[in-house]
Amino acid sequence: MIFWTAAAAAAALVLLIVLFLYRRQVRRLCRQMEFLKKHKTNLRLTSELPFSELNLLIDEVNELLDQTRETQRNARSSEESLKETITNLSHDIRTPLTSLDGYFQLLVQSNSDEERQHYLSVIRSRITSLKEILEELFTYTRLQNDSWELPLEKADFGKCTFDTVFSFYDDFRKKGVEPEIRFCEERIYVMGNEEAIRRTLQNIIRNALVHGKQRILLTMEKQDASVIFTCRNDVEKPEQIDVTQVFQRFYKTDSARTNTSTGLGLSIAKGLVERMNGEIRAALTDGMFEITVTMKCI
Repeated sequence: MIFWTAAAAAAALVLLIVLFLYRRQVRRLCRQMEFLKKHKTNLRLTSELPFSELNLLIDEVNELLDQTRETQRNARSSEESLKETITNLSHDIRTPLTSLDGYFQLLVQSNSDEERQHYLSVIRSRITSLKEILEELFTYTRLQNDSWELPLEKADFGKCTFDTVFSFYDDFRKKGVEPEIRFCEERIYVMGNEEAIRRTLQNIIRNALVHGKQRILLTMEKQDASVIFTCRNDVEKPEQIDVTQVFQRFYKTDSARTNTSTGLGLSIAKGLVERMNGEIRAALTDGMFEITVTMKCI
């Protein structure tokens, strides 16, 4: 009888000690939570007790804390990105508008028919540039919408490529560049969208014209069940190009911005290619920057 009484008393004492330690640990966790609420820190909740249930709860809370911190980091990054986007868009749109205003004032003040025709020509050019900028912004916005679907059908990739390259004839001539063209002549069909294919190739070639020096190489070939289009151009400062970032919006190798470029061209090209279930990549080899588009043939 005395043994069982002693055992019961010992068990009760142990339970009281455990309860005391448990309550002390809960109070300690509350203080930790209070500290985390008031301070920006990466500290995590900790426990000094070997209670599996309590430690499991702490692990779950720590995981929730990690998720919350990641959400906050993403929110801050998105906010900074939005600020940068607004700044860039303001600059891109303001530049041609400012130019338009200036030439319009010259047009109003001029009494020479020849000057007026020149100013009208420049104004038309600036309006075209502004329309292109707005169209790029519209396309980029649509590509950010996951619910937007690009209609796909059987498309003649080869014809789209020939037509697009030929449309740049005057641009190549003005820059004094004679592109090296190596295209296979067979008909190549893909499941895609002809307008999107042309837009993709236009953005890639325009990028080569803007940022290239004097050499542009365009190739189109069929390998196995895929068609591969590649645009290569020499660059003045290859060390400044980060090929991992070229498809990011507003990426530019320098801070200079022009009235004909939003920095969205390659980002739009990437979005369109991926909507057509293709692949686009960038590389830098021996001072030559290249963009490669790969799509499955049908």
